Amino acid sequence: MPLPSRRAAAVAPFLAMDVMTAAAARERAGAGVVHMEVGQPSAPAPRPVIAAARRALETGRVPYTEALGLPALRERIARDYRERYGVSVAPERVVITTGSSAGFILAFMSLFDAGDRVGVPQPGYPAYRSILNALDLVPAPMVLRPEDRFAPTAALLRATHAAAPLAGVLVMSPANPSGTVITPSALADLCAEAGRLGLPLISDEIYHGLSYGVPTATALQFDPDAVVINSFSKYHCMTGWRIGWMVVPEGLVRAIERLAQNLYISAPYLSQVGALAAFEAGAELDAVRDGYARNRAILLEAFPGLGLGRTHPVDGAFYLYADVSGLTSDAPAFCRRMLDEAGVAATPGLDFDPAEGAHHVRFSFAGSEDECREAVRRLRGWLG
Repeated sequence: MPLPSRRAAAVAPFLAMDVMTAAAARERAGAGVVHMEVGQPSAPAPRPVIAAARRALETGRVPYTEALGLPALRERIARDYRERYGVSVAPERVVITTGSSAGFILAFMSLFDAGDRVGVPQPGYPAYRSILNALDLVPAPMVLRPEDRFAPTAALLRATHAAAPLAGVLVMSPANPSGTVITPSALADLCAEAGRLGLPLISDEIYHGLSYGVPTATALQFDPDAVVINSFSKYHCMTGWRIGWMVVPEGLVRAIERLAQNLYISAPYLSQVGALAAFEAGAELDAVRDGYARNRAILLEAFPGLGLGRTHPVDGAFYLYADVSGLTSDAPAFCRRMLDEAGVAATPGLDFDPAEGAHHVRFSFAGSEDECREAVRRLRGWLG
């Protein structure tokens, strides 16, 4: 019987998906679940997106596109950077990808060689580490500190590079699992420090559009050569459409094009058509974001009374990363009991932080207001 390769064995399980599987099994058995485990909007894709995809499907032809994506979509994304951030981006530097996940693979493969060390935030999105490991790269944890509001800083980058040289750095704002935003001034300092150290900077900006009273900046405002990765999954409510994009320096475009041609040919045509229409849905999507803001307020008000009040700053996205050390030292077991006994599914922090995650749980508030209130009711009964 064939055995998994060393690369496959190096990839850790994605605990959020494992929790989702366990929650689905509970539902099939007839028990109710409040889903707070996965970063997935409960709102459907915007109406213009669905209408555009239907019109395209009615033609009967769903073709490949150019590997870099539909020119009209690349042009519209470039225009959005000009309108939203005041940044001039040539459409030729925009690459359409099969979700942000493909963007990370393309970025890592085009920038780094086997054995290279890449700085990544800890806690942080677990797929960073797993993809780097699968590509024979080395994730170098940049341990986030409370005195920095749990956001990466230029000083942290400098110290990580001094401990063992890096080949590049990845940052994320708003962050997963916390929602914490890197302030524009701190992001400018990070970009400047990466430049001084000669390190390419990758900026994960997939939660842009989802912030609560704080400004979000793109790394392109401070470093025109930054590699920016974004997606239509979060703000645009298009998770299953698997459509994202990158903005890359001109010198990387052809290398990334060759990789995309061979890895997946092109992003799905229907998803690209829908993504182009998503820019017509600003009012609809802002209303969804306003719903997240209400959910956020519900949890921030209720959680301190449940022993879950110590959280990272919840500036954006739709997550609350709670310190549960007052309740348990085993977050995975805590989450299993919470699902089995209270019917609330959430993700243990070990997904995001192998060192300290046993003391944290991530709760997603991307569901409805009624679901958030029901989660609070169930948790109050369980923990009270």
